[in-house]
Amino acid sequence: MGDMNEFSLPIKLFLKTYRWRRIDPVPWTPLSKPLSECRLGLVSTAGLTLEGQKPCSKEIKGGDPCYREIPWDADANRLVENHRSESWDHRGVEQDPNIAFPLDRMRELLEQGRVGSLAERYMSFMGSVTAPGRLVRDIVPGAVQNFVNQGVEVALLVPV
Repeated sequence: MGDMNEFSLPIKLFLKTYRWRRIDPVPWTPLSKPLSECRLGLVSTAGLTLEGQKPCSKEIKGGDPCYREIPWDADANRLVENHRSESWDHRGVEQDPNIAFPLDRMRELLEQGRVGSLAERYMSFMGSVTAPGRLVRDIVPGAVQNFVNQGVEVALLVPV
C-alpha cells in the first residue's frame, strides 16, 4: 500500500477532496456450486489493449467509461498498457501485464481444475474514472450482459 507522501501535490489535493462513492449494501451473490464447476471471467481496470486495438481516450474529462475485450487465449506479453493515471508506477505492468490482467494465471487455474471453464473474452476497462456516472449507467449493464451471454458465473476483478 502506498503512502500519501509518495504522491505529487496535485494528486494529494485531488485525493483529499474527491467525493468517494459508497455502495451500501454491497451486492453479493453466493456461489450455488463449487468454483471448480464455474465459468470464470476476468475484469481489470488497467486500460490494457491488444496490439492494434484502439485504446480508451486519456483526454475525456472524468475518464473514458470504456472497455476493450481481450480473448482468453491472448498472449499477455503482447498487451499494451494505456492507463491514464499518473498516481502509480506503471513499470510493473509494462514488464509483466499478468500483474494487472492475469491471463496466464487464469489458464493455470483451468489446467489445475480449480475452475470449470474460462470465458472466451475478458474485459479491460480504463481505470481512474473519476466521474463514474456514465460508466455505471451506460457501460456496466452491457458489460454484465456480455458475461451473462458467455455463461460467466464468477468474475475475478483486478482493480488498478
